[in-house]
Amino acid sequence: MAANFWTSSHYKQLLEQEDVGVVNQLDKEKGITLEDFKLIKYHMSNYIWKLAQQIKVRQRVVATAIAYMRRVYTRRSMSQYDPRLVAPTCLYLAAKAEESTVQARLLVFYIKKSCSDEKYKYEIKDILEMEMKVLEALDYYLVVFHPYRSLSQLLQDAGMNDVNMIQLSWGLVNDTYKMDLILVHPPHLIALACIYIASVQRDKDITTWFEELRVDMNVVKNISMEILDFYEGHRLITDVRINAAFNKLVLKP
Repeated sequence: MAANFWTSSHYKQLLEQEDVGVVNQLDKEKGITLEDFKLIKYHMSNYIWKLAQQIKVRQRVVATAIAYMRRVYTRRSMSQYDPRLVAPTCLYLAAKAEESTVQARLLVFYIKKSCSDEKYKYEIKDILEMEMKVLEALDYYLVVFHPYRSLSQLLQDAGMNDVNMIQLSWGLVNDTYKMDLILVHPPHLIALACIYIASVQRDKDITTWFEELRVDMNVVKNISMEILDFYEGHRLITDVRINAAFNKLVLKP
């Protein structure tokens, strides 16, 4: 874990779990439930991934964009900040922050190319205007630390850097961005939770290695359970449920 994480704005802005799972009052008035809130953020995380694949940016940019989007909605309502605009705007901003700048017109081109739904089809001026609102919602703190670097180092340290373990652990980390874990836990603990799950699935006993790390295994196991609970609930996510959640969002002009 990079030492400067502990002095970063990311560390200082970590939230309690109960603060992440709060539906804004304006959204509640529209009938948005906590389940709807999670479904919309899940869907928009996937939307960012799909857009990023088309404009060809690094994985770190995608992860940062999703972290921004999820952080915005701990402070702003979906009723006033349309997720269908906030998500691509966060990708645009993350590309800048991670020094992989994407032109707004290219982003808009791929939005229009990939989305048949008119509600997703925003223009360049919309993204540039929302960029300023997103920056304000983030308090202009753009640094995000991710589990990927820790994951590579920890797998090597544990002697589990074979291709299968790397791919499985990496895939698990990718899936954590479909949840709010990055807003709640230090990245190295998320990486350890993914390694823990992977070691169980691959029947590798690394108990001694975990003990030598002197980390709080209760925290690691709790994060692991959150990930496994997500996979269990993931089977119940359908387009019908996602569309029903979006239909409750009557956006203010």
